[in-house]
Amino acid sequence: MQSKSQEIEPYLNGRCIYLVGMMGSGKTTVGKILSQALSYAFFDSDALVEEEVDGTSVADIFKHYGETSFGTKETEILRKLSMMHRNVISTGGGAVVRPINWKYMHQGISVWLDVPVEALAQRITAVGTDSRPLLNNEPGDVYTKTFMRLSALFEERSEAYANAHARVSLENMVAKLGQRDVSDLSPTAIAMEVFHFCPVF
Repeated sequence: MQSKSQEIEPYLNGRCIYLVGMMGSGKTTVGKILSQALSYAFFDSDALVEEEVDGTSVADIFKHYGETSFGTKETEILRKLSMMHRNVISTGGGAVVRPINWKYMHQGISVWLDVPVEALAQRITAVGTDSRPLLNNEPGDVYTKTFMRLSALFEERSEAYANAHARVSLENMVAKLGQRDVSDLSPTAIAMEVFHFCPVF
């Protein structure tokens, strides 16, 4: 991992790496591994928005101020981050739908962590949906409603995710590495795959 990061650092030239993808796709976990390997700072844009609103959780921001207010704050955070260097940034799942956000993210290298919806639904159901404001509002079987809602969100956003400079498909990785399932992929293996794309840009 370390040798790979040293190999690609000259190509990055201090540019930030922005990780985009659906909620539960592992942006924060993978982002922390990338930042450690590169000796970059790590930022989670959701956490920065929470700090701006006096530590209010994303779920409560959605509840009390609305999704639009959250999106405006997120855009301002991305604007500030775009003026910095040597950062890895985990973005919110919906950051991709605002064109202005791409103006800021394209100043660095953007990478889409593309995880199958089934795997996302399993991950999120396992830890609970309480912190996920776009999921925690329908009655019925938790896995089924999570899967249905994620499928709808993915349908809405997939074209926007495709604006990223690179796409890391976990399904493709499973096939390439001969694994059984995306849950068998380690965050480190996914981080290495992100590095694989960086010299191209």
